[in-house]
Amino acid sequence: METVEKVKWMQLPRDVLIGHDALQEIGTICKHLVVGKRAIIVTGVHTRKIAGEMVREILADAGYEVNLIEVVGISGENVESVKKLAAEDKAEFMLGVGGGRIIDTGKIAAFGLHIPFISVPTIASHDGIASPRASIKDEGHGSPVSIQTHAPLAVVADTKIISSAPYRFTAAGCGDLIANYTAVKDWQLAHRLRNAEYSSYAAALSEMTANMIMENVKEIRKQDEKSAWTVVKALVSSGVAISIAGSSAPASGSEHKFSHALDMLAERPALHGEQCGVGTIMMTHLYGENWQSIRDVLKEIGAPTTAKELGIKDEQIIEALTYAHKINPQRYTILGDSGLTYEAAERLATVTNVIE
Repeated sequence: METVEKVKWMQLPRDVLIGHDALQEIGTICKHLVVGKRAIIVTGVHTRKIAGEMVREILADAGYEVNLIEVVGISGENVESVKKLAAEDKAEFMLGVGGGRIIDTGKIAAFGLHIPFISVPTIASHDGIASPRASIKDEGHGSPVSIQTHAPLAVVADTKIISSAPYRFTAAGCGDLIANYTAVKDWQLAHRLRNAEYSSYAAALSEMTANMIMENVKEIRKQDEKSAWTVVKALVSSGVAISIAGSSAPASGSEHKFSHALDMLAERPALHGEQCGVGTIMMTHLYGENWQSIRDVLKEIGAPTTAKELGIKDEQIIEALTYAHKINPQRYTILGDSGLTYEAAERLATVTNVIE
């Protein structure tokens, strides 16, 4: 009998609650998870009013000792501030209530303190709500890096709150999910050419989440609670694919490198998922596949498909395409090790109508 020596460690959320007034169950979930009695909530200035204070009140009424900290954006300094307050309070668990940057800040801080983290998204803008990865700028180089954390112990997504947020965020979440198409292609390419570790199960799940968006465009465009539920469910599934893979490869490839390059180069970058969607159009063309179908779905959803709609100069799109291969160089993609020449980048952006 052949022995299999491979060992795979997958960390997944234990509880996922998505639905109308799901926030009201946060006390029940914390009790079920037996996370202790001392909590700290990480939130933002706006999300504090939208849901942060509500979570604090619900937990306080349920007998928890709760403190709250507001952060603006994500940085090493903010993570350290959260860790310091949590340590002083002897917090036994942490909740991130807000958008992607708030949740990533909480994930990194909780991971550093070895305490459980509960994800409470107020928008459906990217798959970080359920994944064991967080994105933060490299202090030395200014480029964003994806770092390992623990997967949230639970995800509580209130569709009433999420559907009340500006629709732009939900459309951006769809862009981040559609990006899984080219991310999986890049992952398969890296497996063939560089022998990168690959999971067909994680890849299939990642592609399925992209299909969920492609097949439900008309429903999503209604901008109601049901559409929010569809997008959040897909984002959670994408996060689970990352957990299964043990890396962000099934959901982050050349299109994400392009987005991160834009974050560095543009004066005012667009939303992460919006940039990933536009990147997916162009990377699909590089693969010689039907980039028009990606563009048409993004258009129908109401997500940007051009530099103008992103609010970014044509020149910066081209520059980002030539620079993207330098982002996370360990991850091999269709951009290769040398990247695109200026002429190739300009042609790619022009032929896909991203620039005029």
